[in-house]
Amino acid sequence: MKALCWQGKTSASVERVNDPSILNPRDAILRITRTAICGSDLHLYDGYIPTMEPGDVLGHEFMGEVIETGSEVKKVKKGDRVVVPFTISCGQCFYCKNQMWSACDNTNPNAWIMEKMYGYSGSALYGYSHMMGGYAGGQAQYVRVPFADIGCLQVPDGIDDEKVLFLSDIFPTGYMAAENCDLKGGEVVAIWGCGPVGQFTIRSAFMLGAERVIAIDRIPERLKMARAGGAEIINYEEVDDLVEELKWVTGGRGPDACIDAVGLEAHGVGLAAAYDYSKQRMKMSFDRPIVLRQVMQACRKGGVVSIPGVYGGFLDKIPFGAAFGKGLIFKMGQTHMHKYMQPLLQRVQNGEIDPSFVITHRLSLDEAPEAYKTFRDKQDQCIKVVLDPWKEAAAA
Repeated sequence: MKALCWQGKTSASVERVNDPSILNPRDAILRITRTAICGSDLHLYDGYIPTMEPGDVLGHEFMGEVIETGSEVKKVKKGDRVVVPFTISCGQCFYCKNQMWSACDNTNPNAWIMEKMYGYSGSALYGYSHMMGGYAGGQAQYVRVPFADIGCLQVPDGIDDEKVLFLSDIFPTGYMAAENCDLKGGEVVAIWGCGPVGQFTIRSAFMLGAERVIAIDRIPERLKMARAGGAEIINYEEVDDLVEELKWVTGGRGPDACIDAVGLEAHGVGLAAAYDYSKQRMKMSFDRPIVLRQVMQACRKGGVVSIPGVYGGFLDKIPFGAAFGKGLIFKMGQTHMHKYMQPLLQRVQNGEIDPSFVITHRLSLDEAPEAYKTFRDKQDQCIKVVLDPWKEAAAA
């Protein structure tokens, strides 16, 4: 089969690799019909996530048709259309039984790597390094799905792939980020980052009762899409002091909740941003936490900081005194995908949202290597790339 393989920092190529096979009686094999490039894939592409090996198949946002199942798969059958979450969960451990699916104890065969750095390991992830399990990803024509009865969400007939594909990651991730803000109705929510996750966070915050959403970015097309979703927008490159600007537009109090939908490759201006860039370039830090600093400084007293953006290591110059002094509440982590997929599918079916609004580029798998560059460098007004593994590449 064809698959997009990581070859090293800023290098990926489409290769012919072995088709996946049933390794465990609870496995299923999918013929992938749509897959996407996620912002967190760029952390792999840019070389910031360790334990990647040349030839690893990328991708964790995908859906498709079941073509084969193991002998112990009971709920999923050949011919089903399914969406698969990026987290791999067993359904039986303490965490899965308590709806903390991304903390699953049983799916990461390389848990010891994570334990050395973090103390504990969470669930395995598709296509996201060997410390996260070493599972092949879904930017390919076929994929093996472990724990298929737990991980596969069956898609009803009559719903287009593009309306449900993002149940694999970015829609639930944005929704959980907003839910973590404990919205009761009438709040002001500020969101840093108007990429795909940020766009879904904006719309989810309104679904959950926010009165105002303030979206912060620097890319015109992202800000335009955020405004179309109902947000007020701030281009952080056009204000002297972002924290003071947020105080100004909230009557001096600050946002009730602040969401970091950016993570470890944050962009910024000024000395703090230059400091972060320098440390990361010299491999003295995994992360550029300028957004996290701003979030902690801008949030009102007693407010909530929600962090769906991915961080990898030990953060520097974090104003924890401000967080303590203001009594901030922090909620973060990988999305507990299985908790959200069915309810959000229902919202799609009810016509409350059409998640395909975020797609700007529809390409073939053969075009994926160039699409990574386009997406990373924010060229051609690219916000979200969807790949069809069976489509022929467009003629040059």
